[in-house]
Amino acid sequence: MNQANPQNTSSDKEQFNKINQLLEQSRPLWQVRAFEANVLPWQADFPCLAQRLWDISDDDLDSLDAEQDRLVKALLPALNQDLHLLGLDWDLSLLAVPASGGALVQTPEIQFDDSAHFSAHIKGRKWAQITAFAQHLPEYDLPVLEWCAGKGHLGRLIAKTRGVDVISLEWQAKLCEEGQAFAQQWQLSQHFICADAFTIGTDTGINEGESLNRANENPLTSQQQAIALHACGDLHVRLLKLATEAGTRALAISPCCYHLIQASHYQPLSTVAKLSTLKLSRHDLQLPLQQSVIANPKQQALRHQEIAWRLGFDALQRQCRSMDTYLPLPSIKQSQLSGSFADFCLWAAQQKSVLVAQNCDFAAWLELGRQRQRLTRRIDLVAHLFRSLLERWLILDRCCFLQEHGYRVIVGEFCANSVTPRNALILALKSTD
Repeated sequence: MNQANPQNTSSDKEQFNKINQLLEQSRPLWQVRAFEANVLPWQADFPCLAQRLWDISDDDLDSLDAEQDRLVKALLPALNQDLHLLGLDWDLSLLAVPASGGALVQTPEIQFDDSAHFSAHIKGRKWAQITAFAQHLPEYDLPVLEWCAGKGHLGRLIAKTRGVDVISLEWQAKLCEEGQAFAQQWQLSQHFICADAFTIGTDTGINEGESLNRANENPLTSQQQAIALHACGDLHVRLLKLATEAGTRALAISPCCYHLIQASHYQPLSTVAKLSTLKLSRHDLQLPLQQSVIANPKQQALRHQEIAWRLGFDALQRQCRSMDTYLPLPSIKQSQLSGSFADFCLWAAQQKSVLVAQNCDFAAWLELGRQRQRLTRRIDLVAHLFRSLLERWLILDRCCFLQEHGYRVIVGEFCANSVTPRNALILALKSTD
């Protein structure tokens, strides 16, 4: 591998076990559902932390939440005080470990004639992610399989700049057609397979002379470099399993959306992760994704308004139903936020068959929603102390799984956090010795 500092199996397992221990110890602080709480759920055991949270101005919460280093520095002293009073010893130094483990060595910047025209139809932030990912790909002179390719922008760039054959797998036929048209326009050796990632691999193999385009054939082979940029949840896990079964020579995967899984709870991949007592729900798996550097002030304001409205209606429906339980609502259109809170409540009540009194004081319920939002934001802020740690746990599970199947593995950042918070890149090479 043409990257520095390849990780070894023992160090990854050791770090996984340390992180796992801290996550198990700190479960009351991060394995929570803020919307269901009426008080800080852990305040009896962590009074110093609770007081520190209420000392933080509402106006400072978003900026603090956006910078993990600042967040840790702001809350760590109070948490340490509580741990001392409880007689507990947690290795909180792990909170400073980035999820992706630091920057990777990159190849020279990608430059070629017509690059502006080549990327004209791709949004700037997405193109920045694609080029950064491509610049961190080791060059093995192997054909490339692009997993969950969409229109194949990444594969097309690799075919253009490296001159290798690229197979792009995507399940949406329209995207395959558009991607193939782009490849033909640029006269590139890129070919699309329209297939469902969850159904391929059911054939016993590909016979000589047969087409690769049958939907249930596994296109992965031993002499390939398989790549996936932001393949969600079970999709990138499926790639890991198929690639290890095929003995695929090289892998480059940037995981995303860990919560998009078919099972109700996370299914560990590696032997060491299967020994953990952590049981992660889909809700828990959203924790690493709860850091946004993208939202502008208007988007932030709308998000806060929506949450306050949802919490206000939640308090109202509890009284109307005489049931002190949270009632989830479906997604709303942004246009609904330009209306009134009363209209929102009537819509929500209709969605959930809740009877609302005609003389309902909606203003009072909205104020209650805003007060509950002050609480939920602080519950989330403490949980966010552990979001990078949980993502590191998930990434190391993937690394250890690959190492168990004979791969040498490197993990690091392929771009700045400002380009995308999902900037972890797992590079793996099948050992030949």
